[in-house]
Amino acid sequence: MSRLGNIYNQEIRSKLQDKFGYKNVNQIPKLEKIVINCVTKDCVANSKVVDSIKSDLEAITGQKAVTAKAKKSIASFKVREGQALGASVTLRGERMFEFLDRLISISLPRVRDFRGVSSKAFDGTGNYTLGLKEQIIFPEINYDKIDKVRGMGVSIVTTATNNEEGRELLSLLGMPFKK
Repeated sequence: MSRLGNIYNQEIRSKLQDKFGYKNVNQIPKLEKIVINCVTKDCVANSKVVDSIKSDLEAITGQKAVTAKAKKSIASFKVREGQALGASVTLRGERMFEFLDRLISISLPRVRDFRGVSSKAFDGTGNYTLGLKEQIIFPEINYDKIDKVRGMGVSIVTTATNNEEGRELLSLLGMPFKK
């Protein structure tokens, strides 16, 4: 099992149970999945951009990316129904812990002027969403092979019931929140 998965099973679960006083081990919050997505308006003009987005996401996550398509046509944006607009990857289990470990320990410290991530990006039910401005913070991306610097969204879905439990889970996993 991954390093972060072992830490969760051996240390973090007991700390969360002691802090929040759970009577049942199934009440303890855990990571459910991590969704990484990248959607851009450049795909409307040039459909080959989707291939570069997919290859970047596949290099970062080690898993095949799924194409994100428009659900309905919007004439003012020149978008047609079914047109490819980006890509996304959903990570679960072992790969989820591996990605989160690399994100926290390697990629986020590579962000210029990094002072921590906002602790206000929770959705009310313990899920956290993080926006990254450039994909080149990941060491798997070769800087010479990218065509354009693009941002991406990372959504960390937990089984926590409120923001406090989700924040505690992520901070025990090592997420560097601002003070």
